[in-house]
Amino acid sequence: MVSPEYFSVEYAINPHMQDGEGGLQTVDPEKARAQWDALRRVYESLGYPVRVLPGQEGLPDMVFAANQSFPFPREGGGDGVLLSRMRHEQRAAEVRAFEDWFRTRGTFVVPRPDEAPYCEGCGDLLWIPGRRVVLGGHGFRTDRLALEEVAAATGAPVLALRLVDERFYHLDTCLTPLDRSRALWVPKAFDDAGAALLRRAFERLIEVPEDEAADALACNAHCPDGRCVIIDVAAERTRRTLEEEGLRVFPVQTSEFLKSGGSVFCMKQMVF
Repeated sequence: MVSPEYFSVEYAINPHMQDGEGGLQTVDPEKARAQWDALRRVYESLGYPVRVLPGQEGLPDMVFAANQSFPFPREGGGDGVLLSRMRHEQRAAEVRAFEDWFRTRGTFVVPRPDEAPYCEGCGDLLWIPGRRVVLGGHGFRTDRLALEEVAAATGAPVLALRLVDERFYHLDTCLTPLDRSRALWVPKAFDDAGAALLRRAFERLIEVPEDEAADALACNAHCPDGRCVIIDVAAERTRRTLEEEGLRVFPVQTSEFLKSGGSVFCMKQMVF
């Protein structure tokens, strides 16, 4: 996770960052810190040690630690990472801190040219749990061509899913794999071809209410182990559905981060 001391909304690069009158959202720094701390404690309570990268002044969205990289287990052993190239210049400098951290821990960094296709890490690249298959979103932040790089680097097939609703600008805002056979999703976020691919990839797709998907980013939940789901507290109907599916739900407050278009899944990076 990335510490939130510099988190704020200083520009608008997605619809969530503006209020109803078109101005920038206003973040309460103390509340944001409390929410971040609470999320960290949930991960630790589930047995996941949290390593913290310090936030950097001038990079208010660096706190969304899922976007700057795509870690993966290498087929021959060890771990690798594909670093992002961010679509918007306001976020471009975030990647260097992640590169330095991965290199320090001995992770193999996939070489990418300076003008590589845009690719926004685990914002648009999701593993299907228990299967060596990657779900790849493209259309708003990640280029379709980048998915070929992902397939070459990981040796895994990548299912290309075109996103068509700007409210769901990253794949992790409209799709949450729960286990190898189930996922939460927002059907209207995908074109027909992508929706058909997802119906073949999962035995059960659970539709999230559109208001909870858009306002509480219910599909930016995270299920790290196939049993527990961390989700924003405002997604009440989705929470009940998850409980009916036999999952243990941990509601958390992410209201300040929703103002920038992110929630639980965005605020962490899982490493191998």
